[in-house]
Amino acid sequence: MTELEAIFNSYFKDVYLFIYSLSKDKYIADDLTSETFFKAINSIDNFKGNCDIKVWLFQIAKNSYYSYVRKNKNLVNLDSVPEIEDDNDVEKSVYSSEESMKIHEIIHDLSEPYKEVFSLRVFGELSFKQIGNLFGKTDNWACVTFHRAKNKIREEMRDN
Repeated sequence: MTELEAIFNSYFKDVYLFIYSLSKDKYIADDLTSETFFKAINSIDNFKGNCDIKVWLFQIAKNSYYSYVRKNKNLVNLDSVPEIEDDNDVEKSVYSSEESMKIHEIIHDLSEPYKEVFSLRVFGELSFKQIGNLFGKTDNWACVTFHRAKNKIREEMRDN
C-alpha cells in the first residue's frame, strides 16, 4: 500500500462527513470528496508538513465546497420551485378553445427567450434539461425562464 492509499483510506470518511456537514447533500459530498482527494494527490508535493494532513485535507475540502457554492449560487433546485395553483392555469387554458386564441396572441407578443422556452415546454413537451441544452444553458435556467414566461402570460390574461 502506498502512502497516498493509506492517507485516502484513513481520511476518506472524515473528509466525506466534513463536506456532508457543510452541504447536507450526499451527492455533493461524494463529488467533492473525490475532488478533494484528486486535488490533494496533485499537490501532495506542496504539502509542507507544518500541520496535520487531516487539517490540510479539510482545508482543500472546504475550499472545494465554497468554490462549488460560488459556481452554483444562481442555480435553483427544481424541487424547491413550487407549482402555483390558481384558477388561471395557463397551460390548461392553452388547450381550451375559448382562451386558446387569446393566449396565442399573448405568446406571440412575448419577448425571447420566454416565447421559445414556453412554446418548447408546452407545445413541444420538452423537459427543462432538453430546453436548457438547446439554449446552451442549465435546466434550472430553463425552469426559471418558463415560470417567468408563465407569469407574464398570467399577468397579461388578468389585465385583459
